[in-house]
Amino acid sequence: MNRLYHVALSPFCRKVRLTLAEKKIEVELVEERYWEKSTEFTRRNPAGKVPVLRYDNRLFSESQAICEYIDEIVPDPQLMPRDPEARYEVRRLCAWFDDKFNSEVTTKVMGERVWKKVQKKGYPDSKTIKEGLAAIKFHIDYMGWLLDQRRWLAGDVMTLADFSAAAHMSCLDYISDVDWHRSEVVKQWYAKIKSRPAFRSLLADQLPGMPPSPQYAELDF
Repeated sequence: MNRLYHVALSPFCRKVRLTLAEKKIEVELVEERYWEKSTEFTRRNPAGKVPVLRYDNRLFSESQAICEYIDEIVPDPQLMPRDPEARYEVRRLCAWFDDKFNSEVTTKVMGERVWKKVQKKGYPDSKTIKEGLAAIKFHIDYMGWLLDQRRWLAGDVMTLADFSAAAHMSCLDYISDVDWHRSEVVKQWYAKIKSRPAFRSLLADQLPGMPPSPQYAELDF
């Protein structure tokens, strides 16, 4: 059976999970404590990162590469536009969230509040958390600006850009660190994508000793 080696609250793993679910590709989810650097996992991915997808007895790594590969071999529903300019915009926004948003927000907030505890790396640094929470305001405003002009982040149809953004936002929403009152259009966008069947398994995630925020699984929040 196909397998996805993942961590439940990794936005990169979540992006792949959303893509697989949207394409109706069934996989066995295997929680991987990649920071322990086991020999077996290092053989699967020498980079030592998740996600790693075993599909048709082949191993694939790097979330963006995995998602684009899946979109090519299972083209329906389409998540990457065929038009070069539209495709560029999707890739640009995926990079925005996976690079800029991740370094300015996700790593600082999730890293301090969640991963330090899980990986037993000491106590959270409040200054770093405050920096991340301040930075998310700019990103929500930017998303709102995009959504004022478009139905979805990259255009008039849902794409991988929406999954990239939702993967990060859902991790932060798990620990109640998104101010949904800041932008009504962003809240509506998230409610729309959160209501998709592909999102269901994410809403069922539970981190031992760290339950989700009350609104995390609510479709009407």
